Amino acid sequence: MEESQDPREQLGLVQIYTGNGKGKTTAALGLALRASGRGLKVLFLQFLKPEGGYGEQLACAKIPGIDLIPMGLDHFVGIAKGEDVAAAHRCLSKAAELMGTGRYDVAVLDESVNAVRLKLITSKELIDVLKGRPEHVEVILTGRGATEDLVDYADLVTDMRLVKHPFDKGIDARIGIEY
Repeated sequence: MEESQDPREQLGLVQIYTGNGKGKTTAALGLALRASGRGLKVLFLQFLKPEGGYGEQLACAKIPGIDLIPMGLDHFVGIAKGEDVAAAHRCLSKAAELMGTGRYDVAVLDESVNAVRLKLITSKELIDVLKGRPEHVEVILTGRGATEDLVDYADLVTDMRLVKHPFDKGIDARIGIEY
């Protein structure tokens, strides 16, 4: 592996981690950690997660090079309400603004695919923001139910398939493991 090459020269792709299986945000966090370790600056925007209570928020606050910004409201989004739509659009605008600065090498838009699936933003709005970013910014989108146009636009798509889950045994989400 060639170590002398600047990793920024190879960036600019769009990746999607989708599917009903566990691990989409976790995979994005692993990529963010790896990028930070190589000196890349990472933006990690969370569409549907509020501040506080998530292990990744606590951990990323301690890691130089990763700016994690939660922008979700303090409730689970089931049926989209006006406040949920507005919050998702604020997050999308923040993504466009911060990616546009050129300050970041990698941008994770966590739960952005869910925001599209829940009709808080459209896939066209998301793709337009991605098209407007500097060409060197690598983007990772996470969430269930990636639309066909998002899949077509992306360079890499990983579908996390659920095979078995402890929820089926009545085991609730666990601190430090699921959140």
